[in-house]
Amino acid sequence: MKPRIDVAVVTPGSFVIPSGKSSSVELVVEEVAARVGRRVRVAVLGRRSRVLPPEELRGGVKYARVPAPTPAGYIRNVSRRLEKLKPDIIQVENRPRFVRYLRRRHPRAKIVLSLHSVTFVSRPHIRLAELRRCLAAADRIVVNSEFIREEMERRDPRSRGKLVVNHLGVDPAGFASRWHGEGALRREAMTARLGLQGRRVLLYVGRLIPIKGVHHVLEAMPRIVQEVPNAVLLIVGSAFYGSKRTTPYVRRLHRMAKRMKEHVRFIPYVPHGEVADWFRLADVLVVPSGRREAFGLVNVEAMAAGVPVVATHAGGIPEIIEEGVTGLTVRLSSIGEELPERLAWLLRDEEAACRMGMMSVERVLEHFTWERTAERWLALYAELLPGKPGLELPPPPYPG
Repeated sequence: MKPRIDVAVVTPGSFVIPSGKSSSVELVVEEVAARVGRRVRVAVLGRRSRVLPPEELRGGVKYARVPAPTPAGYIRNVSRRLEKLKPDIIQVENRPRFVRYLRRRHPRAKIVLSLHSVTFVSRPHIRLAELRRCLAAADRIVVNSEFIREEMERRDPRSRGKLVVNHLGVDPAGFASRWHGEGALRREAMTARLGLQGRRVLLYVGRLIPIKGVHHVLEAMPRIVQEVPNAVLLIVGSAFYGSKRTTPYVRRLHRMAKRMKEHVRFIPYVPHGEVADWFRLADVLVVPSGRREAFGLVNVEAMAAGVPVVATHAGGIPEIIEEGVTGLTVRLSSIGEELPERLAWLLRDEEAACRMGMMSVERVLEHFTWERTAERWLALYAELLPGKPGLELPPPPYPG
């Protein structure tokens, strides 16, 4: 008889996992599963791939891929696979409806809902009454910021006792600081390759969609260039994950940039495995997101690379950036005035940018690594499975 799976992680089914062209949800699952898999038996369920096998073992984690003709068809196929795996805990990523469906079919399992944003707990994706029924079916609800915890309490006060905050992280080894050793050498080589010697580099990394606020940066650039003539803005990303398709918003951004050809460059979608080199290239990262930014993984990735961040004081971002120490925040209500002012100041003051960048690395190592995230998941599993072999002791002291 095969050993029972301790934890089965159900991904949304939108992207193949692992994949270099997926959303941040799949990235988080892959990173955390590899680490919690050192202590518990983990299976990750996702959509079927044309190039990957239906089932395989990677780094001690079992990956099972099922057909996903529709969301409903996908979760039915996932449920059938769960019947064979018989997990103690079913961890559902970012899809509240899946929780309610699986509760009916797997009544003996502990079910955890892991929320990465407020998108799928909001209309038009789900009505409040249905959301509350889905949340009632979960044993725990794990969120990646205090911002989401407060949002969920507001939407469903009865869920208060189920909510657990677990901040996301980064692999420091993969985002070596731009200030030392190999990181500094790689930055120097890339700066030369792109012809950016002597330029002050402002970087945006992310999707090109209105809620990410890229237009605010382009609106700020004329004033920034006036104060920092050697400034250049690199916009890394596209409208869709893993695709170069354009949208009216993307075309609008390109029109805005035409007036500043020497100071704005667009870089199409970059696979996550290559993004660290772009972070190291930056003198400042800008994150001009709207109110609903749950966490913003780019913040901690840039900080791990030794780059200070200027971001909106919105969503979960203030939980990451230590004001005046690792970066600066701007109020959404006065972004037109504050964003160019703070970006220009940090681009001009190289000493302040260096100091904040190095403090950013220290903050990441202390609070925002995948090892820390995995430790907190293991503590939750131990709480849900008291007496389970392998979970009765605290997790080992991982580095970072």
